Amino acid sequence: MTEYGRGQGSEPWHPDDPLYGDGGWGGQQAAQQAQQSYGGQQQHYPQQPQQQYGDWGTGEQHGYGDQSYPQYDQYGQQYAPQQPQHHQPQQPQQPQHQASQQPQQPQYDQNGWPTGSYPQDPYAGGPQDPYAQQPAPYGSEQSDYYGTPEAYPPPEPPGRRRPEPEREPEPQTDWDPGPDQGEHAFFAGGDDEDGRDEEPDDRRGRGERRGGGDRRGGGKERKRRSGLACLVVVAVFGGGLAGVSYFGYQFYQDRFGSAPDFAGSGNGEQVTVTIPKGSGGYAIGQVLKKMGVVKSVDAFVAAQAANPDGKNIQDGVYTLQKEMSAASAVELMLSPKSRNNLIIAEGKRNAAVYELIDARLEVRKGTTAKVAETKWKTLGLPDWAVNHPDVKDPLEGFLFPSSYAVAKGQTPEEVLKQMVARATEKYESLDFETKAKSLGLEGPWELVTVASLVQAEGKTHDDFRKMSEVIYNRLKPTNTETNQKLQFDSSFNYLKGQSEIDISESEINSNTDPYNTYTNKGLPPGPIGNPGDDAVKAALNPTSDGWIYFVATDGMDKTEFARNIEEHQKLVDKFNASRGN
Repeated sequence: MTEYGRGQGSEPWHPDDPLYGDGGWGGQQAAQQAQQSYGGQQQHYPQQPQQQYGDWGTGEQHGYGDQSYPQYDQYGQQYAPQQPQHHQPQQPQQPQHQASQQPQQPQYDQNGWPTGSYPQDPYAGGPQDPYAQQPAPYGSEQSDYYGTPEAYPPPEPPGRRRPEPEREPEPQTDWDPGPDQGEHAFFAGGDDEDGRDEEPDDRRGRGERRGGGDRRGGGKERKRRSGLACLVVVAVFGGGLAGVSYFGYQFYQDRFGSAPDFAGSGNGEQVTVTIPKGSGGYAIGQVLKKMGVVKSVDAFVAAQAANPDGKNIQDGVYTLQKEMSAASAVELMLSPKSRNNLIIAEGKRNAAVYELIDARLEVRKGTTAKVAETKWKTLGLPDWAVNHPDVKDPLEGFLFPSSYAVAKGQTPEEVLKQMVARATEKYESLDFETKAKSLGLEGPWELVTVASLVQAEGKTHDDFRKMSEVIYNRLKPTNTETNQKLQFDSSFNYLKGQSEIDISESEINSNTDPYNTYTNKGLPPGPIGNPGDDAVKAALNPTSDGWIYFVATDGMDKTEFARNIEEHQKLVDKFNASRGN
C-alpha cells in the first residue's frame, strides 16, 4: 500500500494491520500468504522511525506503547520526519529474480516490528492515489470504476478537515411544502396552534429544502387559499370597524349630540302626570316620556340642568300637555299652575284630611274615614304609636302635612299609607324616642302630642318655641300657677270637632272628657292635629325664658307671653280692649 496524500515514498505496514502483527493472522504466516498471492514479488518499504504522540499542535505524535501513526504538515500532507532508529539494520534487498524461486520472509526485531522489505502488492496504485485504477488480475483489461480519486478521497487529519460543501438544492417537485415554505399557516389553511417551534435549517427534513423550485403544481391552490383567507380577514375587520363606528356614533350622540326633542309648548292635549317621591331628573324624564310629554329623557335632563331652578321640581301630580319641548315642560312644572297635588296644610285634623282624600279620589264621602277607622293597624304606624287608651283617632298626628301625588284611580288605603310613611320617617329622623325622655316625657307619642298643641295654639312660626316652653312649664310638678293643667281651648275644640274662640267657662268646666285640658291634668290622650315641620322642631327645642302664660291679644294673629299671673292679667285686659269689651 502507498502513502495517502501527496507525500513521497512508501509507508511500512502497521503492526495492527489484520494481515500482519501478532494480533492479526499471525506474523510470518500472513506475510508468506500475501507474498505468494501477489505473484511472489517482493516490495520494499523504507524503514520509518517510530515516534510517540505528544501534545497537539507541536508536530509530535505518540501512540500507545511502540505504535506510531502518520504525521501531517500544515497543508494536510503526510510526511515522515527522521527519528533516531531503535531497530536493527535492514537486511539487504535480494534480487527480484530470486523472489519467484524463494519468497523472502519478513524480518522482525526483538519488539515484533518488521525490519525488512515486503512483498510487492500487485494491485497497489501509484504514490499519488492509493485507490487509483490498477490492471485487473489474471490478465483482464477491464477498468475499475471504483478506483478513481473521486470515489475514495483520502481522509484528512481531524484538525485539518475542511467544512463540508453545502448541498445543492434538490429539484423542486409538485409537493406542497406547507406553511413553513414562506407562507404563514393562517393563509395556507393550516393550524398554528400546535405551538411547535421551527427547527434550525440543519435539522429540517429534506422536504423543506424542496421549496426553492417550481410551484406550478400546488402554488395556485395555495394562492387561492391565501386570497380567500385574506378576504375573510378583510371581511371580519371591515365588519368590526363598521360595528365600532356605529356604536361609537351612537355613544357620541347619546353623550355629546343633541337629544331628540319636541318643539313648542304642547299639542293642546292635557295629561295628568304623577311624580313619585324622591325622583331625580332622570326618573322624572322617564315618567314624562312614558306619558308622551317629552320626546326623550336626555332632552329633559339637559333642560332641567339648564334652568337655574330646575332642581326645585318636587314630587306630586302635574297637569301638563303632550309633545312639549323639554324646556317648556320644566318651566311649567316649576309653576304653581301645573301642580295638582293634594296639599295637606299644617295643623289639619285627620277628619278634614279624610274629606280631601275622598274628593281627590272621587269616592263617596266618608270612604277614607271608614278605612282609617277599620284598617289603621295595617297602615304602617310605628310600634310606639299604637294601643294608647282614650285615643279618638290612632292616625291623628301621622298624616304629615306635605304635598302628595294623589289622583283618581288610587285607593284611600294607598294614600293613607303614603302619608303615615312620611310622618314616621320625619319622627324617626329626629330621634323622637331619645329626645322625648330628655324633655321629661314618657315617650315619642307624647312628643307628637306636644307638637300638635304647639301647632294648634301658635299663630305664627315665631311663636312656636315660646309656646313649646309654656307647655313644658305647665306640665312640671312644681307648677303652682295652673297646677299642671294646660287649659288649652284647642284641645276642647278638638273634642267638640269645632274651632271656636269664645267658649263659656260653664261649658268647659262641665265637660270631663280626657281631651278637655281644663278639667284634666297633663296632656290629652293623643295628638289633636298634624303638626308641621316647624312645630315639630319647636317641640324639640323650646325657649328657656320662663314663659307660662300667653294671650292672643288681637284675637287672630298676634300672641303675647307672660311669666306670672299679673302679666297675664294685663294681656287679658288688652285682648278685651281689642274686642270692645
